[in-house]
Amino acid sequence: MGTNIPKPALERLPRYLRALRRERGRGKSFMSSNALGQASGVEEFQVRKDLSHVQVSGRPGRGYRIESLIVTLEHVLGLDEVRDAVVVGAGRLGQALSQYPGFENFGFNIVRLFDNDPEKVGQQVGDFKITHVQQMPEWINRHGISVAMMTVPADCAQEVADQLIKDGVTGLWNFAPVLLRVPEHVVVRHEDLAIGLAQLSHHMAWGRSDAD
Repeated sequence: MGTNIPKPALERLPRYLRALRRERGRGKSFMSSNALGQASGVEEFQVRKDLSHVQVSGRPGRGYRIESLIVTLEHVLGLDEVRDAVVVGAGRLGQALSQYPGFENFGFNIVRLFDNDPEKVGQQVGDFKITHVQQMPEWINRHGISVAMMTVPADCAQEVADQLIKDGVTGLWNFAPVLLRVPEHVVVRHEDLAIGLAQLSHHMAWGRSDAD
């Protein structure tokens, strides 16, 4: 369970988890596939198909047991273990990411913010003081960090990624507009904001409402 899930289905599972957590907070115990689909913006048949990949099924007339499905999805998504992560690049985006509280709901705890700009190093950003990247290798090794969010310029992104991998990081969330070359054991999520905006522009220009 969880290793052979198609990518489109995997990308929808966090939507279901968010909706289920919301309903649990309202005191609900069960949720139908129809209600889950409406809350997640997904067709009912697709919900049932996606959840079949994690080997869960609903009760006739009642739907899915919310608590049980939350536990299953958290396990499949690797969220039953919180991972400490660092942000590299203390520009506006990096600072905003370092302060976003929602990451903890999805298994990540931001613990450090790095930059190489002498004018930024030492500045306080929320609970963090910006640390110089020269201290990054020792700090990452000492604290066993395996995940890094990269909000650095494109022209230095590969160099930063190489250093992070050398230091032991195996998961990269890359916001730089460049495709990184990494070893097979390293997982990269590329988040190109410009591509997202271009797709939004396309859907607006052609009158589409299903941009996601």
